[in-house]
Amino acid sequence: MAHLRSRRRLALAVPVVLSLTASLGFLPTAASAAPRAESAAQTADAPSLAYVVNTTVDHRTIASVKKAVAAAGGTVVVAYEKIGVIVAHSANPDFGKQLRTVRGVQSAGATRTAPLTAAGTTDEGAAQILSKAQAEKVASASATAGESEPLEADQWDLRAIGADKAAKIDPGSRRVTVAVIDTGVDDTHPDLAPNFSADQSANCVGGVADTGAGAWRPYTAADYHGTHVAGEIAAARNGIGVAGVAPGVKVAGIKVSDPDNGLFYPESVVCAFVFAADHGVEITNNSYYVDPWLYNCMDDPDQRAIVDAVNRAQLYAQHKGTLNLASAGNSNHDLDSDAIVDASSPDDGTPSERTIDPHECFDVPTQLPGVVTVSATGVDNIKSYYSSYGKGVIDVAAPGGDGRYQIPDTPSKNGRILSTMPNGEYGFLQGTSMASPHAAGVAALLKSTHPYASPAQLQLLLKAQADNPGCPTSYDQNGDGTQDAVCKGVKRVNGFYGFGIVNALDAVR
Repeated sequence: MAHLRSRRRLALAVPVVLSLTASLGFLPTAASAAPRAESAAQTADAPSLAYVVNTTVDHRTIASVKKAVAAAGGTVVVAYEKIGVIVAHSANPDFGKQLRTVRGVQSAGATRTAPLTAAGTTDEGAAQILSKAQAEKVASASATAGESEPLEADQWDLRAIGADKAAKIDPGSRRVTVAVIDTGVDDTHPDLAPNFSADQSANCVGGVADTGAGAWRPYTAADYHGTHVAGEIAAARNGIGVAGVAPGVKVAGIKVSDPDNGLFYPESVVCAFVFAADHGVEITNNSYYVDPWLYNCMDDPDQRAIVDAVNRAQLYAQHKGTLNLASAGNSNHDLDSDAIVDASSPDDGTPSERTIDPHECFDVPTQLPGVVTVSATGVDNIKSYYSSYGKGVIDVAAPGGDGRYQIPDTPSKNGRILSTMPNGEYGFLQGTSMASPHAAGVAALLKSTHPYASPAQLQLLLKAQADNPGCPTSYDQNGDGTQDAVCKGVKRVNGFYGFGIVNALDAVR
């Protein structure tokens, strides 16, 4: 599950349903007649795909578009009328094209290239499970050091941002919930159970929220990503295992990974943002990119519709008081450059190499307006070798680990991040997937201290308390004489760290 993530822009639109397509100057296409349905012979052999149809927000228009969906050979799965997003299924190969001609439709397109019958998280490399012998060694070292948690001696990341000291001042408020939009969260884990909020958790796979008991849990132990992220944010200080950055806040799980291929499709993410907003979640963590496109280009009607739909949902969440954070990606891409090579899209079909402009092709959700984009650092407070970056793109940085070049002096000497895994286990991961939840934890501490802060104000507070090391004089990680990345900017704000590395201790003082 080693993939990527990208960026953001700081413009919270006043009309909650204002789409990114509109803000970039694109105008919706209008027509008066509903399209004619294809014959059964024309669609019999075509694969059934999922679509998002984005409309103006009024009941009459949405009702009319629903009829057009049926006329074009589609079935409405769910309609999010408050943001004008309809999720539909159809085997008509011209479904998207036909819906784009319907009056009131602003964009429409397929959310996948693979048939419905047939993983874009941002951790870098496979997980390393902490062995029994390692755990005993770490527990002994933690006890000697006076740590409160048995495995805390290996949590160099907490010390790097002062989270261990912050917990003694303010561990965070039970009135603050961070929702982990991911592969599911194992709420039975002893380090997560004390802080888990089942009432704010769901399974959003397919676009419709399932709040049945345990629906938010991972399918198997192999779907560990969300559980690891949740522990980084809010693992309890209960004398068991590890501690989270904000061990006093609540954590929820909203599962969006497809059971067949592990991918995070747009309709599932739309559901997750709306569900989080409607259930009083203060902060969401998004350690993934929306599949199947690593970058969604606005000149492609399908990809444009994906950007529009997810953006409407996350803007709705912001309007309801939710701050959204997302990982910056693991490709070491300069997201403020003129061109990036994407060789991984679509990741649910046959990828083909393409060169894109990151100012016109968007990594979703991290590159959407108002989303906090987080890059990764290692134990030496230097950008991790894999982390994407970019001046004016990165908002803040946080520990994500670097097991290649930045090795800590800890019992396991593991440069990755130790956190919770399904079935009561613990393991090491690295990636911008791990950086974003550290920033989300600090944001939760800030929200605890400033309970009435809006998402925009909370983002400003997050940037204000960050510590910026400034651009390094050299970034030649492997020593081959070639710069592995170029940091642009000044000490206060730059392409590697944005406004700086988050600081939990400063957040509670």
